[in-house]
Amino acid sequence: MESVYRYFVQPQVDTNTDTIIGYELLMKEHTPVGWRLPESFSAIDPQITADLLIQTTKVLSDKVRRLSVNISREQLMTTTISEAIIQSQQQIYPTKLVVELTEDESPNKYSIEEVLEKLTEFLDRGMQISLDDVGTGVNLFHNIKDLLPFASELKFALQNFSKKFIDERMQQKIHFWHAMSQEYGLRLIVEGIEDKADHQLSDKLGVHLKQGYYYSKPQLLKLPNDYCLY
Repeated sequence: MESVYRYFVQPQVDTNTDTIIGYELLMKEHTPVGWRLPESFSAIDPQITADLLIQTTKVLSDKVRRLSVNISREQLMTTTISEAIIQSQQQIYPTKLVVELTEDESPNKYSIEEVLEKLTEFLDRGMQISLDDVGTGVNLFHNIKDLLPFASELKFALQNFSKKFIDERMQQKIHFWHAMSQEYGLRLIVEGIEDKADHQLSDKLGVHLKQGYYYSKPQLLKLPNDYCLY
């Protein structure tokens, strides 16, 4: 049986103005036990990812000014997916597509020059670059410092760490990436805000762009032909 994939959407909020500034698209797979994250995003047929991205962004384009989509370095270097991202930006203009470069390890190794060449293609077409899950995986500072001048956004994911947000070492990490965002003039979004305590602590640390279950869980975005699937 062919796998069914859909994007779930989760809002990104500015708690200073109490507004939704954008949505992140999170791909999930329909399984016998419900919707689950795919075991490997890179293993999904690139054409399926491409078609789904184009359909999804078209549905959402008139709702917000920014739509964020995650891609690994492997997906970035896959022509089918990179072309779909470009097509998506063309069809949703003036809404902006934000390409979130994830921390996932790729089976192939790509130089910073190869990554920048692809990212520059997106920048030339009016998109923005986000460095996702900073401080983890391949998105450690020494690996992404050369990408910072080309980015518009950093994302720090609390859920990627075993330590609780209340831990001073976690707060030091936030301070570091907050400082980097200010130095390079970037947005900093902290994701994984789960409750009121997280919300208040992030405010105290000067972070006002946030994402997490406290504001909204990811919601399935149904496409026009989905009535026959569920």
